[in-house]
Amino acid sequence: MNEVSRRVYLVDDDPAVLKGLSRLLSSAGYQTSQFGSAKEFMECYDADASGCIVLDLAMPEVTGLELQKWLRQSNSPLPVIFLTGRGDVSSSVQAIREGAVDFLTKPVNDEELLGAVRQALERERVARKERAEVAAIEARLAKLSPREREVLEHVVSGQPNKQIAAMLGTTVNTIKVHRGRVMRKMGVPSLPELVRLAARVGISASRHRVRKMGAEGPVS
Repeated sequence: MNEVSRRVYLVDDDPAVLKGLSRLLSSAGYQTSQFGSAKEFMECYDADASGCIVLDLAMPEVTGLELQKWLRQSNSPLPVIFLTGRGDVSSSVQAIREGAVDFLTKPVNDEELLGAVRQALERERVARKERAEVAAIEARLAKLSPREREVLEHVVSGQPNKQIAAMLGTTVNTIKVHRGRVMRKMGVPSLPELVRLAARVGISASRHRVRKMGAEGPVS
């Protein structure tokens, strides 16, 4: 785990809680950033931030649940761990349903919190890796010409070269040339690998068939 991914953002309106949490996490090797309110965190928020958030539930102006909703709407990658001074079942259910890693009650057990932080940072690491891989695939897709993109979509839908040529009004040899260029630009050695990469960015056989049916009517 690199230095950046060991960052924990603490959001609580109780200075004593912030101090205690920071001391505990620092002793475990984590870096912390402290915020006395959700609003303060929102004003300093960096979309490229890496790490996780330990978030108080009940705060003035903007509550923890409202901040969680704001983060989700901002497509933030930061996992959330909630802390609350009271056992609120409905809030905990809502928080977990909205993607929170854990919902802990104050005073929090040290090992329980550290375990939740480890889980949150691992979740963030995996998600960040996934986003980077998807971005790399999309960069390869951007290098395809419009016709090569069409051929790609037909290929991953399982259509043979002859059928693709007929649909696109060209020759089989031309489709073979386009298909070879697609494979090279996408950096894949085989059709199964091409299908796998395409599926990761939302290009799938089923989606392509639905699009064709919507445009041309069901295929008999």
